[in-house]
Amino acid sequence: MGNALFVVWRESVEAMLVVGILYAWLKQNAAPGGLRALWLGVGSGIGLALLLGWAMLTVQDELSGEALEWFQTAIVFVAAGLITQMVLWMAKHGRQIKGRLEAGLASATERGSWLGIAAISALAIAREGAETVIFLYGLGLEQGDGSALAIGAAAGFVLALATAWATARGLRFLDPRRFFQISGVLLLVFAAALLVAGVERLIGMGWLPPLAEPLWDSSALIDDTSTGGSLLASLVGYRAQPSLMLLLAYLGYWGGVLALKARLAR
Repeated sequence: MGNALFVVWRESVEAMLVVGILYAWLKQNAAPGGLRALWLGVGSGIGLALLLGWAMLTVQDELSGEALEWFQTAIVFVAAGLITQMVLWMAKHGRQIKGRLEAGLASATERGSWLGIAAISALAIAREGAETVIFLYGLGLEQGDGSALAIGAAAGFVLALATAWATARGLRFLDPRRFFQISGVLLLVFAAALLVAGVERLIGMGWLPPLAEPLWDSSALIDDTSTGGSLLASLVGYRAQPSLMLLLAYLGYWGGVLALKARLAR
C-alpha cells in the first residue's frame, strides 16, 4: 500500500505540475481554443494510460503457465527500469521541462494548431499515466493485495491534489525541487526492490543460478514473512535469507545508478 501511495503521489504531482505550466501559459497568451485543446489532451492522455492497463490485463488473462510467468516477470523488470530511467531523466532535464513545454505551445499557437496543443498535453499526461499503470501492475504482482493497492493509489492521488494546491498557493513549506529530489531517492529504493523480486522470479524459474543460498539468515532478527518483514521486503527488497545472486543484483543496481548519477552531475 505504501509503495502504491508514494508512486501515485509522485507521478500525479508531476502530471499536475505539467498541466499547471500549460494552463498558465495558455491563460497568459490567450491562445484561441487553447484551454479546450489542453483539457482534450489531458483526457486523451488519461484514456491512453487506461488503455494500456486494459491491454496488460487482457494479455495476462490470455496467458497461462510459463508464458504468464515470463510476462509478469518482464513487467516487473520494465517497472524497475522505468522508475530508474524517470528519476535519472528528471535529474538531468527537470529544470528544462517548463521551457520545453512552453516552446512547444508557442510553436503550436503560431501555427494555429489546437491539435498540436492537445498533442503536447496528451503525450505529457500519457507518459506519466503509463508509468503509473506499469508501476502499479508490477507492485501488484509482488504484493498480491489488490484492495490495499487500490486504497494506496487513491490516497496517493488525493495527496497529490493537496500537494498541487499547496504548490499553486505558493506555500513556502513545500519546495518542488526538494520534493522531487527526495521522492527520486525513494523511487530508486522501490526500483531496487522490484529488481530483487524480478531476479528472485528468474531464480525460481531456473533461468538464473542462486550461486550460494543462503548467504545468511536474519530471520531471528526480522523474518521477511512477518508483517514488518514483508513491508521491508516490498519497500526496500529485504530478504532474510538472500542468495548470492540476489545480493550481486542489488549491489550491481546501486553501483550502476550511483555511477550514472555521478556522470550526470559532471
